[in-house]
Amino acid sequence: MAIEQARPGTYVLLLSSRATDLIQIGRLGTLQLQSGFYVYVGSALGPGGVRARLAHHLKLSRRPHWHIDYLRSHTKVEDIWYCLDTRRLEHVWAKRIRLAEGASVPLVGFGSTDCGCECHLFFFQQRPSS
Repeated sequence: MAIEQARPGTYVLLLSSRATDLIQIGRLGTLQLQSGFYVYVGSALGPGGVRARLAHHLKLSRRPHWHIDYLRSHTKVEDIWYCLDTRRLEHVWAKRIRLAEGASVPLVGFGSTDCGCECHLFFFQQRPSS
């Protein structure tokens, strides 16, 4: 991943899991991991933009801040998709991913406690395509 400038945008993390652990996601609740693929949608419109946010997500957090920080220690980043844009596109992307064949919602509210979306994390048994 080589994002040259600190620009705002929307991103997707494609994560794989072989674990079947039960993990606590902050105050949101517990998530029963499944073996397969997780797709997380986020935005980074503030200082540092997508480059800084993805750098945060690529390392494991000692002090989890976002829901995704709790999940990252149990998954492997397989791919990253992003779009540099000042518009907040994460809600549109989340709705489209939810409609994708094979998508399911592993934990309502994951990544979306500050918006009206059902969630920003989706599970697929098979690797989804971009």
